[in-house]
Amino acid sequence: MTDKPIALVTGGAQGIGYACAEALIEDGMAVVLADVNAEGVTDAGESLGALDALTCDVSDPAQILAMFDKIEAQHGAVTALVNNAGVAMPGDFLSYELEDFETVINVNLRSVFIATQRAAKTMVERGIEGAIVNMSSINAQVAIPAIPAYCASKGGVMQLTKVAALALAQNNIRVNAVGPGSIDTAMMAGVNANPEAFKVAMSRTPLGRSGTAREIGDVVAFLCSKKASYITGETIYVDGGRLGLNYVMS
Repeated sequence: MTDKPIALVTGGAQGIGYACAEALIEDGMAVVLADVNAEGVTDAGESLGALDALTCDVSDPAQILAMFDKIEAQHGAVTALVNNAGVAMPGDFLSYELEDFETVINVNLRSVFIATQRAAKTMVERGIEGAIVNMSSINAQVAIPAIPAYCASKGGVMQLTKVAALALAQNNIRVNAVGPGSIDTAMMAGVNANPEAFKVAMSRTPLGRSGTAREIGDVVAFLCSKKASYITGETIYVDGGRLGLNYVMS
């Protein structure tokens, strides 16, 4: 057991999840990382000095529930949950496979419901005034035809965040989301490697650059902290100004 508040970060082996964990640790939390990549999450946990590093495929409800059981038995209750794990799986709309659509929904949206509900049950039972942060996207608001399931899932995350925030407000459990724009992670590697594609991406980003994973992590850590004690049901868009733009910049 630890005397520090415990934060659980899914998809924590790399990128935004790793940056969230790093920021939370700097804020004094004991962090448990979870990821489907067993070797990657172990390495990330060692690098960060995490409380624990667990292998979990969030597309499997049983694995999510078992993960919470293990954390509570070995370390204590989760007081901050960051539902970060996600996949995109792009494809042409007319030929998009139902199996791929279901995979994205299961990872990006269904897992958020299952983990949020499971974490909240313990928070309510133990009187914990916890914080839950879900990873949405600007694609909850703006669409890209090549990622239909991703856009649908992130729109769902935005609404699920509002629902959970309203349901849990009486227990002083706050639920918010973060919506990244173009962030320099593995998911954007193809764009970054293509000068023309990168130019197009930056043409719709008023700040004129990609964001960093740590810039997302810092917002997540803020939402998990007492500094955000009167914020719930919100999606904070960290997008370099993109959603406020109604034309493509030259």
